[in-house]
Order: sequence, then structure tokens, then C-alpha cells
Amino acid sequence: MLKNNKREKKNFSMVFHHFLEKIMPTLFRMTALVSVLATFGILFTLLTETFHFFEQVSFIEFLTGRDWYPFFADDPSYGIWPLLSGTFLITVIAMSVSVPIGLASAIYLSEYAPERVRKIIKPSLEVLAGVPTIVYGLFALTFVTPVLKSFLPSLPIFNALSPGIVVGIMIIPQITSLSEEAMGAVPQEIRDGALALGATRLEVTLKVVFPAALSGIISSILLGVSRAIGETMIVSTAAGSTPILGFNPAQSIQTMTSYMVQVSMGDATYGSITYYSIYAVGITLFLFTLLMNVLAKWVSNRFKEEY
Repeated sequence: MLKNNKREKKNFSMVFHHFLEKIMPTLFRMTALVSVLATFGILFTLLTETFHFFEQVSFIEFLTGRDWYPFFADDPSYGIWPLLSGTFLITVIAMSVSVPIGLASAIYLSEYAPERVRKIIKPSLEVLAGVPTIVYGLFALTFVTPVLKSFLPSLPIFNALSPGIVVGIMIIPQITSLSEEAMGAVPQEIRDGALALGATRLEVTLKVVFPAALSGIISSILLGVSRAIGETMIVSTAAGSTPILGFNPAQSIQTMTSYMVQVSMGDATYGSITYYSIYAVGITLFLFTLLMNVLAKWVSNRFKEEY
């Protein structure tokens, strides 16, 4: 009786494991397809709604127009360039802050920091990366802007400089983490060989390790650019909502994402041309971020070092 029970349990176990071997690959395949299907769904929605927009607005006007006044009742304008200039201005300011600080932090963590210091700094950076962007936006509006006004009294409450700086601070952990991993992947033997030839530690870092990890570093910067272009809540909170074609950081601006937030909050009637305009702006934003991600992938493959 006992032997029969053991035999039955063994047979059940074998059947169950055989069932798992059959079903799990299909389950894994289905979960892998979720992200692909979601991407196609998003793209389909953007294209469908954007088509309604371009039924009423000239594509040439959208690409070449210098004014963006979608809420004007008499003579609305739908030139995308004011939103593009605001987005690019925020991105340039953000990368001017995040790239030097992020790379310097990555070099320190990879080449100079003792292990006990690294264990403290890296989790701190991860905490910084986990702060909600709306909190960053309030920080820009209520702290950074007043500090900047003490140096620039004429600076308005809503401006591009303050949110640009804070977006840069938000991106620092991403650039630091990815760049530090890229430099950490460089074999220690390369460092030891350069030191044996008489190079100083700084020379090894800047002339050996940094070039060897260049593909990963450039990829981290491009991904940071993509994150800055797509940032929403910081610029919506602290940059204002003035679509102006220009690159003056001391004035109120509007980015593509902040315009989409403005319309989505109910400033436009569902089905109106202004409503459909957020999809035209959205697909423009999608194309820019897609370009940055493709470029990051190409750079990673093109300049990847084999050890």
C-alpha cells in the first residue's frame, strides 16, 4: 500500500513537471509579447487620432509654423516650433547639469571610492532616482526659483532655468549608474597594465578606462536626453505655459509634454481640433524619444569593446 502511494505520487510529480515543461514556454512567450503589443497599441492610437488632426490642419503649417496658439477662437495657429524650442531648451539646461556631475560621480564610484563609501553613495543615488517627479517640480518652484531670484531679481516665477536645473538633477542617478557600470565592466588587467607602464591613476581613468567604456557612457547620456525630452511634471509645474519660439532660459516657456498636460486637464472639448492636437504633439514626442533610444542602441553596438 505504501509503495503504491509513493508510486502514485511519483507519477503525479512526473506528469505535473511534464505539464510545466509544456506550458511555461508558451506563458513566457505571451508575457514577452505584452510589451510589444502595448507599443503597437500606443502607436495605433497616436496615428489614428493624429490623422483626425491633420484632416483639419496643414502638415506643412504644423512643421514650419512659428506660432502655437491652439486656443484662439478666430485664428488659431498650430506651428510646433515653439513647443520644440521649449523642450530643447529644458533638455540643454538639464544635460549641462547632469552630464558633468553624473560622469564625475561615475568616475569617483568606479575608480576612486572605497567599497564602504560606494555602498553608501549608490543607494543614495537610487533613492534620488525614486523621488516622484511632481516633488521635483514643487522643489523647482518653491526652492530653486527663489534661490535663482536672489541672483537674478528679474527672473519670473515661471521660467526655463529652474526646471531645467531640476530635470538635470533628476537625471544624474541614471547617468551615474549606467556610466559606472560601463566603467566597471572594463577588466582590471587593463588598468594594471597602464599602471605598470608608468601612467598615473588619473591618466588611467581618463585615457584608458573612460575610452574603453565610451559606448556605455554615450548610451547613458542619450538615454538621459530621452528622459529630459519626455519629462512632464517638473516642467508643467515650474516652467509655465507660454509657447514662445526662443532660447531665453529666463522666460516662461512651454514644452510638448506640458502642453499635453494642459489640454488633458480639460482645457479643450473632446473631439475638437485642440483635443486632437495633443496626439499630433504626442507622436512628435514619440518620434524624438524613439530616435534617442535607437541612437543609444546603435552607439552601444558600434563602439562596444570586446574583452
